[in-house]
Amino acid sequence: MTALLEVEDLHVEFRTRDGVVRVLNGVSYHVDVGETVAVLGESGSGKSVTAQAVMGILDTPPAFVTRGSVRFHGEELLTASAERRRRLRGDGVAMIFQDALSALNPVFTVGFQIEEQLRTRRGMSRSDARARAVELLDLVRIPHARQRVRDYPHQFSGGMRQRAMIAMSLALDPEVLIADEPTTALDVTVQAQIMDLLAEIQRERHMGLVLITHDLGVVAEVADRIVVMYAGRIVEQADALSLFRSPGHPYTEALMKSLPRLDSKGTVLDTIKGLPPNLLRIPPGCPFHPRCPRAQDVCSVQVPAQERLGFGRTSACHFASEVLDG
Repeated sequence: MTALLEVEDLHVEFRTRDGVVRVLNGVSYHVDVGETVAVLGESGSGKSVTAQAVMGILDTPPAFVTRGSVRFHGEELLTASAERRRRLRGDGVAMIFQDALSALNPVFTVGFQIEEQLRTRRGMSRSDARARAVELLDLVRIPHARQRVRDYPHQFSGGMRQRAMIAMSLALDPEVLIADEPTTALDVTVQAQIMDLLAEIQRERHMGLVLITHDLGVVAEVADRIVVMYAGRIVEQADALSLFRSPGHPYTEALMKSLPRLDSKGTVLDTIKGLPPNLLRIPPGCPFHPRCPRAQDVCSVQVPAQERLGFGRTSACHFASEVLDG
């Protein structure tokens, strides 16, 4: 069966005054109906740029997609017309942006911003669009939705703004929802509420969900499959249970070890030494080798291929099998 959303060998570069920044270097993953795929990695690994390339909202210049494919129900999006992509944006694939306060327009009410797309894309009357906006705010559990629909973004708390963003993204009934750090800057209680809400809506609508995050705790709770990114590359893909039980790449292994544990009180927390590479000057060979405790000579000269470690599981490491065993 054709996957709902397929990203294959995606390359994106930013052409700047300082040089060419190769932000994505051959990213490939897919999302099936009803599946939650978590895209995990440090800041600057290319998670959000991948999502923006899928949505067709990269600023060009400086960003250019130089190679690859993005398919929705088998239809190629990168070569589709601007009008066709506009039609699929919201109806087919929708996105929850990282910073709700910046994403929402401060001079229009929250209700107006939900209603606008219903009127322009669904042809609804103002009264019908208003009624639907209230229903959507109710769906994301904003209290007193009929009154709050008239409020402006600054009158909402951080958690309520995030819920309003979710309501906007669901307005056109998308089949794939991309959530870019949906719990950033929220306290842990609100984080849990937002993630529970997304999971419930996904189950009801059988959506594919792409969850972009660096929070391993969130990933462990909701993900079916995990894609781990480093320096614009995918270094590991696996189902969530397998990855948490036995990571197959040194970077994933290091991320797991850096998690604080309740049973290790008083011990020194493991960290990943060094810094992520400058994407203007990505190291030769494996980009993680300067920070990798398992690195050998071959790692500094040869880019590792994706090694298959089992059904649906891959790792871009010369010694993936050893990492998995050890």
